[in-house]
Amino acid sequence: MSRSLILSSLVAVLLTAASTAHAQFKVGTVDMNLVFTSYYKTKDAESKINDARGSAKKDLDSRLEVLKKSMDEINTRGKDIEKPELSKEAKADKTKLRDEKVQEARNLDREIADFRTTKENQLKEQFVRMRKDIIDDIMKIMQGKIKSAGYDMVFDKSGLSMGQIPVVLYSRGDLDFSKELIEELNKNAPKAAAPAAQ
Repeated sequence: MSRSLILSSLVAVLLTAASTAHAQFKVGTVDMNLVFTSYYKTKDAESKINDARGSAKKDLDSRLEVLKKSMDEINTRGKDIEKPELSKEAKADKTKLRDEKVQEARNLDREIADFRTTKENQLKEQFVRMRKDIIDDIMKIMQGKIKSAGYDMVFDKSGLSMGQIPVVLYSRGDLDFSKELIEELNKNAPKAAAPAAQ
């Protein structure tokens, strides 16, 4: 029997046992995806990441434009070198200037690649930090709700097993306290920022 099937069976048994012995064993469910996306700080974080990504793209586009101009100049110089009326000395001078431009373009190309990698890594790190802070906020509020309501066990009903099967196959609607959690998380949100709990 696969691990995910065993886990799903265990959850089903626990939920069934919980419904028959509700007074002795209190089970709750939370849709963590819904809670995460409904938390106003998630929207703020997405907006900050999108702003940073847009700013990085502008910087990158600006550098790529400089590189494109440099490549155009190299092509123009290459065509000049091919002119038959040029003297040997003039051709050598133009070739030297073109080769210097080629080297500048190569250096700029390397700088652009480094810039792109650095910015991508910075954005990933920023996203991971923001996500961790948001999850920490959610878990702190959830732990308070779990203690105050006296839950013995709480399941994330948005969770999937390794086989991409929902871990919680069924739960009664009254076991879910996602809405209360979202309301608690958003109670201090700026006026227009708090999304309604669904």
